Amino acid sequence: MWRRRASNLLKLLALMADEIIVGVFIFLILPEIGVEIPLWAGLLVMSLLLVKDFLIAPFVLGGGADRRPEIGPERLMGRTALVVEDLSPEGVVKLDGELWKAECLNGTAKRGEEVRIISVQGTKVLVERRE
Repeated sequence: MWRRRASNLLKLLALMADEIIVGVFIFLILPEIGVEIPLWAGLLVMSLLLVKDFLIAPFVLGGGADRRPEIGPERLMGRTALVVEDLSPEGVVKLDGELWKAECLNGTAKRGEEVRIISVQGTKVLVERRE
């Protein structure tokens, strides 16, 4: 847990690096060499950079490169499907508008019930009734 927080803090600091650099440049370095930038202009630039960060931060801090891609059979596991043909123990379920052959691992499931996908074997999903 603490590693994730530390990782997110480092990501946030990296995301804010441009504000830090631009802020130091506008408010400290330029005045030292005699270039005066009006306060409102400096704050406007900083505000625009902060808005950019708020728009990008959810993607960077939400997982980005760390998140596993949702492709293939893994994306189905844990999802909920609707039984369209009684599972006794085999039948058909519907998930995201697609029909799948299914096998109920814990008994039977009637049409209209919801089941949870446990794994995928070829073109068949293995499901459990929701209790």
